[in-house]
Amino acid sequence: MTQVMIVGAHGAMAQLLTDRLLAETTDTLTLFLRDAGRLNRYATNDRVTLVDGDIKDTAAVAKAMADADIVYSNLGGPDLAEQTQSVLTAMHQTGKQRLVYISALGAHHEVPGKFGDWNEQAIAAFLPGFRKTAQLVADSGVTYTEIRPAWLTDHDEIDYEETQLGEAFKGTEVSRKSVADFALKVITQPETYRNASVGLDKAGTEGDQPSWI
Repeated sequence: MTQVMIVGAHGAMAQLLTDRLLAETTDTLTLFLRDAGRLNRYATNDRVTLVDGDIKDTAAVAKAMADADIVYSNLGGPDLAEQTQSVLTAMHQTGKQRLVYISALGAHHEVPGKFGDWNEQAIAAFLPGFRKTAQLVADSGVTYTEIRPAWLTDHDEIDYEETQLGEAFKGTEVSRKSVADFALKVITQPETYRNASVGLDKAGTEGDQPSWI
C-alpha cells in the first residue's frame, strides 16, 4: 500500500486522479487543499485524510506529508513557484523524494511555430511561474516527473501521446482524463519517468491554436 499526498486536491484533474486511485489501487490518500469542505464526499472514506491548509504554510504541509510515499502537485497560478517551493521545502524537511507535478506546455520553450507564438501570448501571465518552478524542481534534488499538458478539454476520453524534453511539442489539446491517466501510471509505477519532463497531447490536434478558440 502506498500513501499518496495530493496538493491542490480540489483541482479537476486532482479529483479525477483521486477517484481512479480509490477505484483501482489500495493506496491511501492525503488530500491537501484550502477549504477541505469542498471535498466532503471523501470525508467518510477510511482511505482518505482531508487536510485544510495554506500551501505556503510549509510547517502545515510538512505535517500533512509525514507519512507520504509520493507527492502529486496539482498547484497552479501566477505564484506557482512560491507554492512549489513550500512543497519542496516540506519534502526536504520530511525526507520525501518522489514528486509528480503538473506544469504547462511552453515551460521549456518547446512549442514550435504559430501555436507556440499563440501559446506564449495566451498564458503570458503564467509561463514565468511554470518556468521558475521547473528550474526549482530540477535543482531541488528530489526525483520528479514534470507533466506538460496541452490545452485541456473535458472530453470523456483517454487518448494521448507523449513527447520528451528536447522534442518539439505536437498537438494543441488533450483531455483532463488523459492527464489523470498518465499521472496514475507514474504514481503506480514510480520507478518510471524519473527526472523526466513529459508533454501530453492528443494526436491529430496540431494547429495554430486549440480547435475551440
